Amino acid sequence: MTIDYQKICNALYQEARFLDDRQWDEWLSCYTEDVTYWMPAWDDDDKLTEDPQSEISLMYYADRGGLEDRVFRIRTERSSASMPEPRTSHNVTNVEVLAERDNQVDVRYNFNTLSHRYKVTDQYFGTVFVTLRRVDDRLLISSKKIALKNDYIRQVLDVYHV
Repeated sequence: MTIDYQKICNALYQEARFLDDRQWDEWLSCYTEDVTYWMPAWDDDDKLTEDPQSEISLMYYADRGGLEDRVFRIRTERSSASMPEPRTSHNVTNVEVLAERDNQVDVRYNFNTLSHRYKVTDQYFGTVFVTLRRVDDRLLISSKKIALKNDYIRQVLDVYHV
């Protein structure tokens, strides 16, 4: 079963738009219940860590429940790192299909996010590896690994930065 390239791109663009528009419920609906959301850290040898269970990560959620908790904290102002919420612009580029099997497709893409808060604009960029799974008539993210290329930053990272 071939998954249409434009539908793949549309799923990625939609997730980015939901973050920019702070549409948290819609953003969460882009993910499967069993999603793994992981941003490994760079080790001393300038390689990404490989195991979120035994090595440091910049962000790790083992399932959608972790993402839901994060959104809850953002919404209820229980996250001082997120107040005020930044204005963001997510840009998705270089979308490449790596593999396809059954009802899933592995994709690699680059991102560049601009984040404006306290009259300062920060930039985050890197490469993302996702697995999209066809669920009914949608492509949902069942795995997301984010390689943040500029990890020396002056604030706490959050889901809306990437």
